[in-house]
Amino acid sequence: MADLTTDFLGITSPNPFWLASAPPTDKEYNVRRAFEAGWGGVVWKTLGEEGPPVVNVNGPRYGVVYGADRRVLGINNIELITDRPLETNLEEMARVKADYPDRALIASIMVPCDEASWKAILPRVAETGCDGIELNFGCPHGMSERGMGSAVGQVPEYIEMVTRWCKQYYDKPVIVKLTPNITDIRKPAAAAKNGGADAVSLINTINSITSVDLDNFAPEPTIDGKGSHGGYCGPAVKPIALSMVSEIARNPETHGLPISGIGGVTTWRDAAEFMALGCGNVQVCTAAMTYGFRIVEEMKRGLSQWMDEKGYRSTSEFIGKAVPNVTDWQYLNLNYVTKAKIDQDACIKCGRCYAACEDTSHQAIWMKEGRIFEVNDAECVACNLCVDVCPVEDCITMERMAAGSTDPRTGKTVSDDYANWTTHPNNPMAKAAE
Repeated sequence: MADLTTDFLGITSPNPFWLASAPPTDKEYNVRRAFEAGWGGVVWKTLGEEGPPVVNVNGPRYGVVYGADRRVLGINNIELITDRPLETNLEEMARVKADYPDRALIASIMVPCDEASWKAILPRVAETGCDGIELNFGCPHGMSERGMGSAVGQVPEYIEMVTRWCKQYYDKPVIVKLTPNITDIRKPAAAAKNGGADAVSLINTINSITSVDLDNFAPEPTIDGKGSHGGYCGPAVKPIALSMVSEIARNPETHGLPISGIGGVTTWRDAAEFMALGCGNVQVCTAAMTYGFRIVEEMKRGLSQWMDEKGYRSTSEFIGKAVPNVTDWQYLNLNYVTKAKIDQDACIKCGRCYAACEDTSHQAIWMKEGRIFEVNDAECVACNLCVDVCPVEDCITMERMAAGSTDPRTGKTVSDDYANWTTHPNNPMAKAAE
């Protein structure tokens, strides 16, 4: 059996599945249930400074985007950081860590952007025995309007400054949680590294309004006739998260910086994809909120089985393996030519491929008598849309044309020459690459 034990920043946990800082990690009761269910670690819901309590809304806090089968695709939340007293949270964290020494326990923190506030809270957090801290520079609502959360995460200079303070006053790992609400994720990641961060975690939630109630004309969730933007998470944000993770992993300025992956992790496959792009572990929120803590058993079982099938004995053997294959568009091989092929035995004659291609693409699929659908190679540009809309898995596939054959669409000879693609005469960006 594959060993799922992970070592992230010297913090050992029995598996790479951690619960993200969010409602599921708001109190001792939840965290104990999570550890009993098998989670490898948790990031405690974000702590604030001692003082006037944070006040959350007492109406709906979540807005949801559903798929056709009412499956949750994304959740928008307007909940703030913990509204429980700081001392209560710290006492509970200490008890949990003492009872579960083999699990990772990270304290998420958000206080005003001044040195005194961070200097005051860090020693108290350290007394809990937690394994590290995560700086919440990502929350896009409520707290950001008070100069915290994404208001800090959108300014690289602030990220570097606060990270330096934390490294000065705290002697365990410091993880910087990044906001996706920014143009270029590489800049805040580099700032975190320059400030001495031990790792970054991403993505935090995306600024969003998920829907509008067309009876009272207010965004949802609606509080007394009004609504606000919130933070969007769940399976729908996974593609954005994967892209941002890959940008940090392959950027020379941040290459080698440990990453904790967040954003729509619902299955073991999602986790493996994040890890293949360089994440040392993953954090989960929406999946746990949708299906409960026991979902981690399925995640662990699936990841272990896949690793066994691939011959990986530990997660470290495949972490980052996809990073070298992420490149800029100009370096893609334009000599690579594929054509769509339809398996007539598997085809159910629904016509979705034909409708999609005929109306919106390249008119490369013929509909013949008896609703037989065939690909016209002379028009097929291998866009893959037919594969994407076909309801039968593997009914339509993209098959590569052999080197030396002639592409009926362009009349050009297909080449397998890729070694010198950046200077190849067929590369429209060859001069720019030089």
